[in-house]
Amino acid sequence: MRIASFNAQRFGLTKVSDPEVLSALVKIVSRYDVILILEVVDVSGVSVQRFMTELNRVNTTHHYALQLSARLGRNRYKEQFLFVYRDDVVDLIDCYQYEDNQEDDMDAFAREPYILYFKPRNTVMKDLVLIPVHTTPWDSEKELDELYEVFLVARHKWKTDHIMILGDFKADGAYVTKEDMKEIRIRSDKNFHWLIGDDVDTTARTTNDHTFDRIVVYGEDMLGAIVPNSAKAFNFHKEFSMTEEMALRVSDRYPVEVELRGTPPFWMTTSLQRCTNVDTPQASVDRAVTGTQSPDQTTWLVSRDFAGRYVEPSERKPPAGTRKTSTSDQLIKTAACYSQVK
Repeated sequence: MRIASFNAQRFGLTKVSDPEVLSALVKIVSRYDVILILEVVDVSGVSVQRFMTELNRVNTTHHYALQLSARLGRNRYKEQFLFVYRDDVVDLIDCYQYEDNQEDDMDAFAREPYILYFKPRNTVMKDLVLIPVHTTPWDSEKELDELYEVFLVARHKWKTDHIMILGDFKADGAYVTKEDMKEIRIRSDKNFHWLIGDDVDTTARTTNDHTFDRIVVYGEDMLGAIVPNSAKAFNFHKEFSMTEEMALRVSDRYPVEVELRGTPPFWMTTSLQRCTNVDTPQASVDRAVTGTQSPDQTTWLVSRDFAGRYVEPSERKPPAGTRKTSTSDQLIKTAACYSQVK
């Protein structure tokens, strides 16, 4: 299962009204099973609806649902957190708007995290909490440190350690120095694992190489569920052969992404129990092999009785009987959580 965070840089009607930009955004989002989109600024909600309609028109084998936060911010400028996810891959169980009301620290966040609790259908993790982040430039260090308190609340609420913090941390450059980082609790506590390294360029401008966008997971179980070397920035500028001017029309940031290990189907698990181990990293081609489960996201070794094939996310088909709801339905509600769309 592939998860991402993407600061889409003022996601609104201007972007979705540009056919080239809309097409690029759809291609980017279609790579992921779950994606957090930051900087949704359209008050009307029309841009989100138009984007979701196009996304589901293009994706014929998967249906995307959404979850949208209330408009968040201290002043007239407000944003929303937008989660887009394949509803045949994960089930949205619950959501929670973090309340920033601690004693002596009444307003740590300009945009309080809107936290989602999922149950993935086919990963080694049976549940997953996603905590979104979009810090303000002048308070980045304070907000990043305060994420430890958010983590504690989410951990207590859902009784799980399977927690991922992702988004625009601004954890680089003049916003947060290396010395500042040492004082941030989710950085100094070694139980937190920063999957996007400090040397990864998450910006689309060629004039800088800052690592603003991050993905952080808690605990050894979560770290062990990550496909090795899957955490990275997706350079759509290069992958889609764009000019820098075109790339910047899409966003000045790259998505950051990571993959969770998948579980094999039950019939394959039963077969694997009768197999002996072999020393080979994977079997992701159309040929029979003898082996045991590999902890890759969509790849495993199969018994001599079966052939395994790597399946791209775009090829996966929803289970029989999966109901596809309309985009207008999504904008009203998703699972047990309600979107704040007027």
